[in-house]
Amino acid sequence: MTNKGNSVNMKNAKGRSEAKPKAEGAYHHGDLRAAVIAAGMERLAAGDESELGLRALARDVGVSATALYRHFPDKEALLDALADEGLRRLGALQAQAWLKAGGGSAGFKATGIAYVRFAHEEPALFRLSFTRKIPERYRETGSDGGETAYNLLRAGVGEALPGVKDPDVAALHAWSLVHGLAMLILDRRIEWDEAKVADVVALTFGGVA
Repeated sequence: MTNKGNSVNMKNAKGRSEAKPKAEGAYHHGDLRAAVIAAGMERLAAGDESELGLRALARDVGVSATALYRHFPDKEALLDALADEGLRRLGALQAQAWLKAGGGSAGFKATGIAYVRFAHEEPALFRLSFTRKIPERYRETGSDGGETAYNLLRAGVGEALPGVKDPDVAALHAWSLVHGLAMLILDRRIEWDEAKVADVVALTFGGVA
């Protein structure tokens, strides 16, 4: 009986020891960072933003928390990475909207609508992306997930409003409009209505500056 029990225990121990390297080995060559960010995005989409710690996300991807420290020295670094990814996604959606509308004034308007729609569909990610200390993050990491979105905004001002005197001021004006509208919707001061959003955005993004 004792030998049989020991044999079973050794077999189980062997199975556990073999399983762990296999799980961690699935994240070679930087895949672990991407997997953790993806897991964080899933939690944000599900409304679990309070559970965005390193331990929780390590469990989600099947590794130990210490395995994450190489990529994220602390929770703040993890949140910065998630915020950066959120801005990248926003920029990608706006770029798609611009191309689909054919650029120009129509494309410019489409990017504004895409901005507000992103906030409505991804509220937790949107809030996180715009509540991190962006200047500090850029200086420390050199990463700027919002660069695509801002460059597109500035380019849109140039195409849709060719006579504007200061493109940066006009870009800030347009950004303020869509961000304020997005926050009014997120804070439930007004209801989500895409047709109305399009009408409001058109006042600025359609050519009025």
